[in-house]
Amino acid sequence: MAKESMKQREVKRKKLALRYEHERKTLKSSIKISRNFEVNIKVQEKLQKIPRNSLQCRRRNRCWMTGRSRGFYRDFGLSRHVFREMAHNCLLPGIKKSSW
Repeated sequence: MAKESMKQREVKRKKLALRYEHERKTLKSSIKISRNFEVNIKVQEKLQKIPRNSLQCRRRNRCWMTGRSRGFYRDFGLSRHVFREMAHNCLLPGIKKSSW
């Protein structure tokens, strides 16, 4: 089980990413369009003032049940521990535990 503070940090990052997504895209597109060096510098400064936690790459995939970030299966949104337990209990449709 992940600490509650780590889960809340991810929630905060998700909200920030959504809030600043449009602003970040407009600034980046204005940098690509502009040919003036001074204008590019000013736009870069505005871009740097946007919070770092609003970047999409700073987000981390977490298990929706436990909050664990490692051993995460994207298709199910679960960590490997929870996935295994749910597969044993036949709670995941289409998943069969192999044995030989």
